[in-house]
Amino acid sequence: MTRTRPGFPGGTAVSHLTVYDWPTADGLAGGAPHLHTASGEGYVVVGGQGRLQTLSATGAEEHPLSPGVVLWFTPGTVHRLVNDGGLEIVVVMQNAGLPEAGDAVFTFPPEVLADPDAYAAAAALPHTDDDDALAAAARARRDLALDGYARLREAVATDGPAALAALHERAAALVMARVPGWRDTWQRNVRTAVDATDRALDDLAGGRAPHLAAASVHVGARREATYRYGMCGRLRTWDVAAS
Repeated sequence: MTRTRPGFPGGTAVSHLTVYDWPTADGLAGGAPHLHTASGEGYVVVGGQGRLQTLSATGAEEHPLSPGVVLWFTPGTVHRLVNDGGLEIVVVMQNAGLPEAGDAVFTFPPEVLADPDAYAAAAALPHTDDDDALAAAARARRDLALDGYARLREAVATDGPAALAALHERAAALVMARVPGWRDTWQRNVRTAVDATDRALDDLAGGRAPHLAAASVHVGARREATYRYGMCGRLRTWDVAAS
């Protein structure tokens, strides 16, 4: 009989990120600003120095990053990683499978966010093995997101966090059609684990522990042979979802 493999604890996903060191128009190096519509994100900094710039309900903030720092944020937080030198992070994502399925939305300028076809074209990377072409496309995508991000920061400075409302509405419209598929993924990777804990607690409260007889150990395989171009940098993920 084939046994079901549980997902990583908490239904989370894990990746290793080396943040882009490409310079930007504002003199900083780093990744593309974006937000997640349904998933929180956590960082464990393992190397280098940098900063996380955020726009959220508390306004514009900047958070220093150095080895040993653990930081996390909730869905809707616009975030931009700044690489001050060799920044490497282990990223823990809530809702394994959702970020890979389009949970994130770039902070492209409003006219791009308002047009689903224009957004899809701007967000996509070419299907090619040409690393130079991929790098150029990822960098152009990052720079377009920074254009919209700069406008957002100015708006938040003037009008406060309410200036993010239009971005949130456009982000919801962009991902709406994908939500039914996300729910299936969430049920498999997150809800199943929560329900298993619920049953275990009921059993333990009655002095029973049938789940302990099914104890097991699992090793996640790398999904990518090499580091791919992500939103914030080059990354490799592990296959840790339930199966």
